[in-house]
Amino acid sequence: MNEKTMSPNSPVEPDATGTTPLQAVIFDVDGTLADTEHNGHRIAFNRAFAEFNLDWHWTPEVYGDLLTLAGGKERLRFYAQTHAPDLLGRLDLDTWVARLHQLKNEYYSALLLAGAIPLRPGVARLIHELREAGIRLAIASTTTPTSLQSLIMAHFKYEMMSLFEVIGAGDLVTRKKPAPDLYQWVLRQMNLPPEACLVIEDSSIGLAAARAAGLPTLITVSAYTAGGNFDGALSVVSDLGEPNAPARHIGGSPLSGACVDLAQLRTWHQAFTAAAPPADARPA
Repeated sequence: MNEKTMSPNSPVEPDATGTTPLQAVIFDVDGTLADTEHNGHRIAFNRAFAEFNLDWHWTPEVYGDLLTLAGGKERLRFYAQTHAPDLLGRLDLDTWVARLHQLKNEYYSALLLAGAIPLRPGVARLIHELREAGIRLAIASTTTPTSLQSLIMAHFKYEMMSLFEVIGAGDLVTRKKPAPDLYQWVLRQMNLPPEACLVIEDSSIGLAAARAAGLPTLITVSAYTAGGNFDGALSVVSDLGEPNAPARHIGGSPLSGACVDLAQLRTWHQAFTAAAPPADARPA
C-alpha cells in the first residue's frame, strides 16, 4: 500500500479555459481492467469450495446476484447466512472465512498467470497513453493487493506500485463501495481534489461510490453490469475500444471516435468541471 501522508484536496490551478485540468485517472479493477468476475473469481471460488468440502457452487446467475455486495469475504458471509446458517455458529468463523478467501485468491492468481483472464479491450492501450502523457494513475478496488499484483504482473510485467502511484485495495477502509470512503482515501494519498481526477468503473455500485466522492466517472459495462443504472456517469460505453474493434456508445456524453483515449477523457472531464459549481459554493 502507498501510505503517503499528505494534506487532502490541495488546490489545482485552472487552465486557460478556466476549468480544472485532468491530473489523474483512478481505475476500478474487477470488471474494469479485466472480466475478472466472469473469467476468474467465480471459477476460483468454486474450486476453493470443493477443496473445503462444501457443496456450494456459484453459477453465473448466483454470482451475478452476489455482486450487489462489494468484497469477496462479504459475499461468503452473506451466502453462509442464506444457505448454510449453521456455519455462523463457528467460533472460528472469521478465521474460516479468511482461509477460504485466501485459497480462492490462490486459485485466482493461478488462473491469471496461466493467461485465462485477458485485459478488457483498450485497457493496456489507454494506460500506456496516460503514462506517456504524465497523467497520474491510481487504483480504487475491493480486490486484494495480491490479486491485483498478479493481474498487473501477468499483463504488464511491472510491480503494481511502478504502474500505479496509489493503490487503494482490499480491506483498507471499513465501509466499502457504494460508500465513498475508498475514493476519498485515494484522493488524500494523491493530494488532489476530486475535480482534478476522473474515474473508470464498470458497476452502479462503483459509480455511486465515485460520485459520492465528487468524482466524474466513465462506465465501461461488463458482463455482469450491463443492465445497471448509470445515471450521473459522464458516459457509458461497451469498453475502451481498440482501433480495429471500436467501442460502442451506450449512454451519456457521446464518444467522438472509435476508442476512449486521453483526448476523449479530457473532453468529458472539461465538460464536467465547467458545469460543476465552484468549490467554495459546494456544501461542506
